[in-house]
Amino acid sequence: MGSSNDYIHIVMVPFMAHGHLIPFLALAKQIHHQIGFNIAIANTPLNIQYLRSTLRGNPIPGIHFLELQFNSSDHGLPPNTENTENLSLDLIDNAEFNVPGFPDRCKFHVSQLHDFLRKADGTDLWSKFMQPQILSSLKSFGWLCNTVEEIEPYGLDLLRKYIKSPVWSIGPLLPKSWLINSSASGRQHAGKEPGTSPEKCVQWLDMHSDDSVLYISFGSQNTISPSNMMELATGLEKAGKPFAWVIRPPLGFDLKAEFKPEWLPEGFEDRMSRNNQGLLVKNWAPQLEILSHRSTGAFLSHCGWNSTMESLSQGVKIIGWPLVAEQAYNSKMLVEEMGVAVELTRGVRSSISSDKVKEVIEMVMGKEGKGRDMKRKAQEIAEHIMAAVKDEGNEKGSSIKALDDFVSTITTARK
Repeated sequence: MGSSNDYIHIVMVPFMAHGHLIPFLALAKQIHHQIGFNIAIANTPLNIQYLRSTLRGNPIPGIHFLELQFNSSDHGLPPNTENTENLSLDLIDNAEFNVPGFPDRCKFHVSQLHDFLRKADGTDLWSKFMQPQILSSLKSFGWLCNTVEEIEPYGLDLLRKYIKSPVWSIGPLLPKSWLINSSASGRQHAGKEPGTSPEKCVQWLDMHSDDSVLYISFGSQNTISPSNMMELATGLEKAGKPFAWVIRPPLGFDLKAEFKPEWLPEGFEDRMSRNNQGLLVKNWAPQLEILSHRSTGAFLSHCGWNSTMESLSQGVKIIGWPLVAEQAYNSKMLVEEMGVAVELTRGVRSSISSDKVKEVIEMVMGKEGKGRDMKRKAQEIAEHIMAAVKDEGNEKGSSIKALDDFVSTITTARK
């Protein structure tokens, strides 16, 4: 690099998944804004292309993108596969066990394990990839966590005791305007075009009463089986509650293909539209607009971490349907530790009934009993999140202080 203005202070290498790329970009923006460091985000060409698209032709001075040479075919992957969005993983089985370092009450179930982890024997390709990654991370200077100190004190305490390194809780990595003013609109939408315009979604939500709508989304790279899609649709109709459903083709079909009416009960979409009970959004929706709307009362979610933080930041309770990766662990914490969720089912191979769907929706959306308790706890967590990102004069929340301390630490170490 020539001048100090071109000097790269931090290089970030996010994991190759949209759920990691976008938060890393948000973190880069925060650090650059706060201290002026030049930051480079390095990744494979298609992922860098995706990150650039989220900026919509408005590059940010001080944030650079570096393309790493990568040929997916060299690694046994389909052509042009550089992101987990194009890979399918699932979960199954049928036994509980304890994990060293966790108290006995924190039992895990085999069905909560990643499929690769269940099949790992130390010599498989996944183990050979993950073991050096984990060992290297344990040797790092410290960890940045996209969470809030006040909502995960127990887990953060366990992590600090285990890794014996600094842990900075700097979350949630969401646009600050959403945390300051939850009614804000017109945000950039991660480089994706929504299946239904944000304006139409908001207009539809405006027609419903407070806390009456169930929002349904399984994330950007997940879907459910054809039979479960039928049962979910039937259960929604039986429950009679308003819902907004981000819907994609079921398992076994191209997620990016056009959605076919035959995957739903006959006449379902017409009936839902006619009586204003349901809004079906094809492919992608403006999630934060929906979660922050006054009419949204609960979120049927895959429990991916970004979706979880977005829901908690808005005080929205959750119906969990974890599908892959660490989602089952997130769901377990939401149910057992936070008390803001109920799990409908787990994994892509599970099966549900329309009657179970109706039962869970009615319980969670209810104004009394379990539903009321979940709403109270979700609102308390939202208040903790708001307090954590407060930055007004001498009043700074825990996440702001953690980021300040991180910046101070790396600045001191650099001298």
